[in-house]
Amino acid sequence: MDDLGIRLSEGISALDIPSTQEQQRKLLAFLRLIDKWNRVYNLTAIRDLRTGVDLHLLDSLTVWPYLRGERIIDVGTGAGLPGIPLAIMSGSRHFVLLDSNAKKTRFVQQAVIELGLPNVEVITTRVEDYRPERAFDTVVTRAYASLADILAKTRRLLIPRGVILAQKGQLPEKEVQSVKHCTVRTHKLTIPGLDVERHLVEIAIG
Repeated sequence: MDDLGIRLSEGISALDIPSTQEQQRKLLAFLRLIDKWNRVYNLTAIRDLRTGVDLHLLDSLTVWPYLRGERIIDVGTGAGLPGIPLAIMSGSRHFVLLDSNAKKTRFVQQAVIELGLPNVEVITTRVEDYRPERAFDTVVTRAYASLADILAKTRRLLIPRGVILAQKGQLPEKEVQSVKHCTVRTHKLTIPGLDVERHLVEIAIG
């Protein structure tokens, strides 16, 4: 196992997430696909693979314990983060990865094919225009918008008692206070081995 594999394995163990060698292999293969496509498509500002293990893969997986239900949508998925890492670790769940940027969703679709992820569907559209046939148990967003905007745009996508999981850096206390008529919980997240501020805002609908 190379240095990247060791870092990923240790990080997943520290997060207490069950994993297989095949799942870890796919996570690293996804990271290398980002690196390859980044040269032309400018998917992310991160150019170093070791940093990518921390800030792409492990950062995405900090959300894993909070997922609910079998249908998950990642709104504003960008380069497939956090949706693809979460889907790799949750093979029995169905994931929709949605973004309006066709350049990025072309990459995500190619990654889904190359990684062999039958539980992932990629949609290119604005969230306001998306009309799914079935509602979702969980909406996930990462650095997407304010909590008020996220709630306004995505709550209709959820089943009753569904949940929105919004990844943030610093805790946006004013945004949290602005959310009305929902149950809001905040969780401090830790990326193993890094001293960076990460929070998850969990909004339960109904």
